[in-house]
Amino acid sequence: MIPRLAQLTQSYDKTHWYEGALIGGSLLGTVADFWHWKMHGVLLLSPIVGLFCGVFIGLLAAALTEVLNVLPVLAKRLGMKPYLFGLLLAMILGKMTGSLFDFFIYQR
Repeated sequence: MIPRLAQLTQSYDKTHWYEGALIGGSLLGTVADFWHWKMHGVLLLSPIVGLFCGVFIGLLAAALTEVLNVLPVLAKRLGMKPYLFGLLLAMILGKMTGSLFDFFIYQR
């Protein structure tokens, strides 16, 4: 995702900043979630956090699109073209099963 972002924005020299921001944000989000950090009275900060979350989701969607574009080419080169439908179906069913497990079982 980071090399593609650097390619699209023509900012290869800032790749280390992208990597640092991704790792730092992941660590901070994980610690905040595990330790149940709460921020009180920061209504003005909510739109900024929402913007960053939206940017992250957009980049994640773009990365998923890139992966789905690569799958047919990779399947053809590896001789897995007959199994491509099964591979995509397994990915979809795995995502769906994980989401349902999280929603119905894990969240209780």
